[in-house]
Amino acid sequence: MATNTKRDYYEVLGVSRSAEEQEIKSAYRKLALQYHPDRNPDNPDAEEKFKEASEAYAVLVDANKRAQYDRFGHAGLGSQGFGGFDPSAFQDFSDIFSDLFGFGDIFGGGGGRRRTRAQRGADLREDVTIAFEQAAFGTETEVKIRRHETCDGCSGSGAAPGKTASTCRACGGAGQVRYQQGFLTIARTCPTCKGAGSVITDPCPKCHGHGRVTQHRTIPVRIPAGVEDGTRMRFAGQGEAGLHGGPQGDLYVVLHVKEHPFFEREGNDLYCAVPVSFTQAALGAEIKIPTLDGEHLLKIPEGTQSGTAFRVRHKGVPSLNGHGKGDLFVEVRVQTPTRLNRRQRELLEELHQTSSVENKLERRTLLSKMKDMFS
Repeated sequence: MATNTKRDYYEVLGVSRSAEEQEIKSAYRKLALQYHPDRNPDNPDAEEKFKEASEAYAVLVDANKRAQYDRFGHAGLGSQGFGGFDPSAFQDFSDIFSDLFGFGDIFGGGGGRRRTRAQRGADLREDVTIAFEQAAFGTETEVKIRRHETCDGCSGSGAAPGKTASTCRACGGAGQVRYQQGFLTIARTCPTCKGAGSVITDPCPKCHGHGRVTQHRTIPVRIPAGVEDGTRMRFAGQGEAGLHGGPQGDLYVVLHVKEHPFFEREGNDLYCAVPVSFTQAALGAEIKIPTLDGEHLLKIPEGTQSGTAFRVRHKGVPSLNGHGKGDLFVEVRVQTPTRLNRRQRELLEELHQTSSVENKLERRTLLSKMKDMFS
């Protein structure tokens, strides 16, 4: 009785008997990538290992064949194909090999397919730096770009005036060439016409057969009020020209906003800190504070403590959608005098004698204080 020398299919793929279909596919992809003959021209064992892995995959990925194999082993598969290997089972191999090797057609399925000639143009990106105030109120600027545009000498065909492209002789216009690799019939993109199915024998003198020329353009850009740092603006159809009548790409302008000397922004709200004197905080005062649209008179009530924040409504950044503006939050920082003359010292010592502060630790958090301020 002859002994079956075939290796266990689960062992070949390196998976357990309870492996799910996706795990089996992943294991096969890994082995196919490792042992495909095209990637191992100097390894005589690679083709056999590749066939062995393919055979194991064909069985284990098919629910019925796998059930037969699990119950009866190799004997349960009969004499299909290569001892249980049925090439017709590889209906999804085109996707697997396309991901791994760029093959377009496996086992002769689907017929020759030329690459679609019309191709969309590439998108372009330009970075633009603007001032803080320009981001808040909007502005108009220009962006200088370098892009490929359709050649006006050949209207994008790549052929000289009065000439046309001819059918590629290497692939017969299919855009693909086929060759036999063991039990596989593999189709690859034609290297002569790059999948187009045609070649240009008389190229356009202006674009040298490329169908596009490089041009420098200045694009006007209107930046709306309220944009933030990192905002990406899309300008449709301002990217590179497509090939063979394909649509033009888009231009993306990414905005970078410069920092302001004293304003900080969070959303549409602005934050700043202003210094006040000890007497202004103690007695109360009215001080001028800067805003994005001019000075504003802020009333400081007597007894104001350092760190107190005041909200000035509608003095922030305009909303990007055009509805309303944010607020300005002003933190008061009381400055302690450092150089006192004799009279000032006498007055402060007299004040000290008539007032007292109990030095106790505060347990309340800053967050709870802020909530009380604006509740």
